[in-house]
Amino acid sequence: MNIHEYQAKQLLKQYGVNVAEGRVAFTPEEAVKGAEELGGPIYVVKAQIHAGGRGKAGGVKVVKTIEEVKTEATRLLGSTLVTHQTGPEGKEVQRLYIEDGCDIARELYLSFVLDRASGRISIVYSTEGGMDIEEVAESTPEKVHTIIIDPATGLTDEQCDKIASALGLEDQAADAKSFLHSMYKFYTEKDADMIEINPLVVMEGGGLRALDAKVSFDGNALFRHPDIVELRDITEEDPSEKEAADHELSYVKMDGNIGCMVNGAGLAMSTMDIIKLYGAEPANFLDVGGGATKERVSTAFKLILSDPNVEGILVNIFGGIMRCDVIAEGVIAAAKELDVHVPLVVRLEGTNVEQGKELLNNSGLDIVSADNLDDAAKKIVEEVKKRKVA
Repeated sequence: MNIHEYQAKQLLKQYGVNVAEGRVAFTPEEAVKGAEELGGPIYVVKAQIHAGGRGKAGGVKVVKTIEEVKTEATRLLGSTLVTHQTGPEGKEVQRLYIEDGCDIARELYLSFVLDRASGRISIVYSTEGGMDIEEVAESTPEKVHTIIIDPATGLTDEQCDKIASALGLEDQAADAKSFLHSMYKFYTEKDADMIEINPLVVMEGGGLRALDAKVSFDGNALFRHPDIVELRDITEEDPSEKEAADHELSYVKMDGNIGCMVNGAGLAMSTMDIIKLYGAEPANFLDVGGGATKERVSTAFKLILSDPNVEGILVNIFGGIMRCDVIAEGVIAAAKELDVHVPLVVRLEGTNVEQGKELLNNSGLDIVSADNLDDAAKKIVEEVKKRKVA
């Protein structure tokens, strides 16, 4: 789960991380009031969306007067901000963060992320912080460093000293150590997925400050953190993905033309891969889980069909806990309700497979049966091509 920058900073501040004073605003009038409370002389007006690259897209502006705060707030609120992370459709700006400015001596990069290879928390850091960190990582990867934290020891002072030295923070070694330990404590106690501080700045007076903060949390651990759940902004979420989550479905919309409904994440990934192998593109990742009900399967089917880019649907179910007849009932119910107008290929295997196939065969629907995954992928791609020619 992602949260906004201002929410991330409020949480980090509770752990002793140095952040600027700021005010959230939903209207230009609230932006002006917030700026007046801060007092200046420099203000930063920041669009709050769940995406990076706001600065390059014009979503972060440094101004010096209250009048400029109002002008920028009026410009940004209600506008659509397009960044490299939003996609071409962009995101509507519905809230702003008005923040104190500061004099910056240097910009650094710092993040805490899960290293998938080792299964441990890692710290990624660089002297090249700021808006071009992606380009730095691609063109000069030697400037980006990583330290892996042993869970048995946690973050050590020696590791903090190594990071401080690499970042040229010898004069701020004590502050850097405190900053890093605070971030590590926040990451572990709040079950974070990622904390990115970009930039981490050295101010003219020598202090360290998190000038920006991007934080996401492990969705599987949210039951332990009702305070974090309250920070959820559903307006920033894809409506289909939100509906899927509400029905305990794992759904991610993609840009392809073949809708996929599968049980099990590994099987879903394999299904997507073989669709690509035969020349088409998956329209989604959708895992209905091992214990889906007829109603959940029906909802999953509706989600797939809600995507106008879907030109065919492949249902690939291996029934262990999941019963094939339940899948068949859900598919039939959704297909009849929604009047399916695209080719539908179904591959069933496992528990109650014969009952499931019988239900599909007797449904009166135009369903193509497949014997295995390879057969299913070939057939759905062929059926879509036939429909286009016709």
